[in-house]
Formats: sequence, C-alpha cells, structure tokens
Amino acid sequence: MLMFRTQVTDLIRHERIRTTEAKAKEVQGLVEKVITLGKKQSLSHRRQALTFVTDERMVRKVFDELAERYATREGGYTRLIKLEPRKGDGASMALLELVA
Repeated sequence: MLMFRTQVTDLIRHERIRTTEAKAKEVQGLVEKVITLGKKQSLSHRRQALTFVTDERMVRKVFDELAERYATREGGYTRLIKLEPRKGDGASMALLELVA
C-alpha cells in the first residue's frame, strides 16, 4: 500500500508517471479519489487526504491548484496511455498523467 501512496504523491507532484500497466490502473483510481476530496474543500477532507498522500505540500497542491483546475469536471482527471513493453522482462508499461 505504501508503494501506491508514493506513486499517487509522485503523480500529483510531476503530473505524469511511467509505470507498469497494472500499477497505473490501481493508482488511477486512488488519485481520482484524492482529487475528489480536494474539490470538497473542508478540513475533514483535507485530513483524509493527508492520511493517504505522503507529502503535505502535495495535499496543498491538490486543494489549491487541482481542485480549481477540475472544478467543473465530474471525474476523469487522469489519462492512461499504453506504452511499449519493458525491454528487460516484457512487462506492459503505461504513462499515467493528469488531464490538463
């Protein structure tokens, strides 16, 4: 679970990550929930986000920047793009990014 928390934090920080397709699909749902918490703008929701996101500055980014960016959007804050398989073991790779 800590790996997913770290990937959600990294996705918020860099707004795109490259990972395996299976991990990307799992992280996609988690980051959507965190952004939805950010749109609600209450202290309770901020604390819930703080329990999941590992960096307090990224929680501020969710509540200040991303909540404003996605204010009129009902969902679908991320995009999953499939990439070519990894050379070493052939694992299917994907690029997970926040929609602009």
